[in-house]
Amino acid sequence: MSSDTALTAEALGKRFRRRAGWALRDCSFRLPAGRVCAVVGPNGAGKSTLLALAAGLTAPTEGAVTVLGTTPSAARPRVGYVAQDKPLHPQLTVAETLRMGADLNPAHWDAAGAERVVAAGDLDPEARVRSLSGGQRTRVALALALGKRPELLLLDEPMADLDPLARHELMGTLMAQAAQYGTTIVMSSHVVAELEDSCDHLLLVGSGRIRLAGEIDDLLAAHLRISGAAEPAALDGHTVVESRVTGRQLSALIRPAGPLPEGWRTAAPSLEELVLAHLRNPGAPALTPAENQEYAA
Repeated sequence: MSSDTALTAEALGKRFRRRAGWALRDCSFRLPAGRVCAVVGPNGAGKSTLLALAAGLTAPTEGAVTVLGTTPSAARPRVGYVAQDKPLHPQLTVAETLRMGADLNPAHWDAAGAERVVAAGDLDPEARVRSLSGGQRTRVALALALGKRPELLLLDEPMADLDPLARHELMGTLMAQAAQYGTTIVMSSHVVAELEDSCDHLLLVGSGRIRLAGEIDDLLAAHLRISGAAEPAALDGHTVVESRVTGRQLSALIRPAGPLPEGWRTAAPSLEELVLAHLRNPGAPALTPAENQEYAA
C-alpha cells in the first residue's frame, strides 16, 4: 500500500445481526493522505459503522479496510478516534484525563497542544468529567485525540453538541492540525453546511453504500444544474441524478456525457445541492474516482 494513502476499503461490508440487515455493504474507496474528508449522509446511513471499522473497534463481515498501509489494529497507535458518545472516565478530572493520555502515548504526546484545546474552552482542570456539559466533554475528547498527534484522525459527529462559536474555534484547531502536521482528518456529519468550507474530499454514504467518493472539486465539476423548456427525452444519453418538470420548464441535476443542446441554462451545483440530490434518489448511479476520471477523459 502506497504511503500516500490514508484509508482504503475494498468490498467492505458489516452486518451486526442477521435480522438487522447490513449496516454497510460493498463499499470501496480510497482516501489519499493529507486530506480533510467529510463523511456525509443521513442518520443510520452507516457513517459511524465505517469509522468504527477504520478505528479497528469492530471487524468487517466481508471485504477489507486498510489504514495507513496496514490493518486497523496495527495502525491504532497512529490513529486518533473520537466516538459520537465521547466516552471518557467520569470520575477523573480534566487534568487527570490529560495525564492519562500522556501515560498511554508516551512516545509522542503533545501536552502543550492538548492543554491549549482545553484552555480555549475555559475549563477548570480540576473539574470532574461527570460535571461537564456535552460540549465541554467534546472538547476534552478532542484534546485527547489531538494530543496523540495522530497521522489519521477519525471524528464521528464531532460538532453535534457544540454551540456555533465553539464549532468555529474547534474547526480552526483541526484545520491548523492538518496544515501543520499533514494529518488526515475524517469527519462524519449529516449537516453538509457544517463541513463544506473546511473539507476537500467527500464520502457520501446512503443506505449503507458509498454513493459519491472523491475530491469535492472533481465531483462538483462532473455535475451540472440545467433548466429549460424541453422534454425529459432531451436528457437521453446523459446521467440524470434528479429531474422535475414544472409547467413547461424542466430542471435537473445531471452528469453530462457530452455537449448539451443550445437553449439550456446551466449552473454549477453547490455541494449541498449535489448531496441532497443523490440522497433523494438512491437509484441514481454512484460516482467513484475511477468513474470520475473516465468522465474527465
